Amino acid sequence: MATPPRTSFRPFIPATSRLPEFTFRSLVVGTLLGIVFGASSLYLTLKVGLTVSASIPVAVISITLFKLWARMGGREATILEHNIAQTAGSAGESIAFGVGVTMPAILILGFDLEVGRVLLVAVLGGLLGILMMIPLRRALIVQQHGELKYPEGTACAEVLKAGAGEESRAEADPVHRLEGAATRLDSRTILVGFAVGLLYKTANVAFKLWKDVPEKVFGAPLRGGSISVEVSPEMVGVGYIIGPRIAGIMAAGGVLSYLVLIPLIQFFGRRLGEVVPPGTRLIGEMSPSQIRGEYLLYLGAGAVAAGGLISLIRSLPTLWHGILHGIADLTGGRGGDPDAASGRTGRDLSLKTVLIGIIVLLGAITLAPPLHMNLLGALLIVSLGFLFVTVSSRLTGEIGSSSNPVSGMTIATLLLTCLAFLAVGWTGKGYYVTALSVGAIVCIACSNGGTTSQDLKTGFLIGGTPRLQQIAILVGALASSVTLGPILLSLNQSATTYVDAKEIAPALRVPAESLKDLPREGIQGSQGMHDQTEYRVWHQPDPVGGGSQKFLVDDAGRPVWMVDPGINGSHPERPDGSVVRKFDAPKAVLVSYIIKGILDRQLPWELVILGALLALVLELAGVNALAFAVGVYLPVAVSMGIFAGGVIRWWVDRSQRPDQVRRGLGPEEISAEGDRSPGVLMASGYIAGGAIAGIVIAFLAAGFETTDRAITEWATRSNRFFAGPDADLLSMLPFLGLLALLALAARGRILRPR
Repeated sequence: MATPPRTSFRPFIPATSRLPEFTFRSLVVGTLLGIVFGASSLYLTLKVGLTVSASIPVAVISITLFKLWARMGGREATILEHNIAQTAGSAGESIAFGVGVTMPAILILGFDLEVGRVLLVAVLGGLLGILMMIPLRRALIVQQHGELKYPEGTACAEVLKAGAGEESRAEADPVHRLEGAATRLDSRTILVGFAVGLLYKTANVAFKLWKDVPEKVFGAPLRGGSISVEVSPEMVGVGYIIGPRIAGIMAAGGVLSYLVLIPLIQFFGRRLGEVVPPGTRLIGEMSPSQIRGEYLLYLGAGAVAAGGLISLIRSLPTLWHGILHGIADLTGGRGGDPDAASGRTGRDLSLKTVLIGIIVLLGAITLAPPLHMNLLGALLIVSLGFLFVTVSSRLTGEIGSSSNPVSGMTIATLLLTCLAFLAVGWTGKGYYVTALSVGAIVCIACSNGGTTSQDLKTGFLIGGTPRLQQIAILVGALASSVTLGPILLSLNQSATTYVDAKEIAPALRVPAESLKDLPREGIQGSQGMHDQTEYRVWHQPDPVGGGSQKFLVDDAGRPVWMVDPGINGSHPERPDGSVVRKFDAPKAVLVSYIIKGILDRQLPWELVILGALLALVLELAGVNALAFAVGVYLPVAVSMGIFAGGVIRWWVDRSQRPDQVRRGLGPEEISAEGDRSPGVLMASGYIAGGAIAGIVIAFLAAGFETTDRAITEWATRSNRFFAGPDADLLSMLPFLGLLALLALAARGRILRPR
């Protein structure tokens, strides 16, 4: 089908309209929703290394809140105000992904996670990505309208049109005035999903009414094999949104790990009388989770790294095309369309403002002490930042945010940075932070650049003012960035355990000459109520591939406590017997392996290379290696929870396909209809509700350990759903109800549009 000429496009709200747009209430609502979805996305990234777009959920909730305000006597918001709200609110999700992928690697590399460092990286990367994308708007959004589809941005525009009030419809261009009149948005679906996710997670995890991870461990002939599923609403929601194909590939990776590789390692290793490096104990004495931690994590990391690079290589033609267009956009694109420069809908932030902003940010990056930045690192951020923001903005328009290989671009940035550092001899531990800061800022910038381009596409279709959208997303990004640092540190601390050091390193002694220079620190959290001593902090280097272990030692140099972090920790049980839920942070582990593996050459490269070859074999077989590798790396319980949501999406899509074909919809129209369907809204509610409940429960459990332990003891003693002989089977019943409710909402059997 021929691409329509640009002059034929007419936005929903004409450029001559003067509807209220950049209002205080729209900016505040969008910013607050951005913080909420940023927090839930950070939680999701730490658990599974994935996020989902927040634009549509934020738009729906904004519409709902302002409609409620109108019923109470206030003025209903215009479609342009809703657009500002969703623009300000969408930045939190993309920044959270970049923060969750990179900053926890600080812990794994043996440094303390400092709020100032996280805040700086989030703010600088988020704002830099937005500013670098603004000069590209006219070329990518306006001049290539009809060529670059921007699927999420287009779907969000349709949601805003469906929720438009009478004032907005009266101002709409006559071409669009009747559009969507028969399909008004019913926002109850996402609110019900949020409530269900919140209540389900609270009953499951806070009150322990049923097991959150039912599991079956097999004996002979599949000794060491196991299967489990995390029965959480956020996993179901992610699976529904990413769809059955990716969810199925991830589940296949988990099945390979837990039903093939772990039993295989057990079969060959259980008769060995010696420890096989990088393991630290006999294989015959290991549980499935211990085998995963000692061996499979390295194999999975190699597979994830190779999968990310393969996805990047596959995109090379598009990347090169994007680079050439980016250069053309900056040199001559701004003057290419005189009509775009006239009127409200053609006004961007001035190029002078953008350049001054970028220079100020780069100066802050170079001079900020927590980042340990140098001139080479700053130059890499400038060059790789502009390259990957351009590529990300263009790829998002072609294949959508969910398929945008941000992880691959981050891996490429880290590889180039570490190789450059290696070439000049910068291999000391202090350069770990510099390399990580470069990778983190570029990762957040290219992630937020893609999100910004989707939002500007929504505004282009709606008829918003680009300059006001750009200000809104800068404000939203700044607010989300400031809050994500404390949330990340709080989540880590909430699951941190203090383990008796005599069990971990009984022979460890800190050299006397080193003691006087060590800082002091007490036990954090409620566990510190039982031991208020201030100890000296000692980081013991890990000789194999990780970072270091943190110990609290007395003045004689004897270790008293080993501090096991909540992120990527390995000791979930506290001394009093209570158990916490650790965060796997799969992408952050990969980041730390890349940095330490290149700069220190201390990785079990045999396992890493085997994982990379596994990814290569899968690509040759036509399988998405990155999704499969993430499944290999993650606990199988997470993959199977996501797979359950994917199965529901497959059933719903299959049942609706005949009607869609009968209506003459093509593949792209079917995909767009699916992106704004009741099922996606319900799944988004599941994710937000479950993740927010998970964050609150983690904080409360850390602050009220005694209460949490009492509930656990009650559940273990008297609740057969939690600890009885049939607990694993019975725990599936509430989960099946969760799946059934999602399926019914997606099919329109409940919560029918009014």
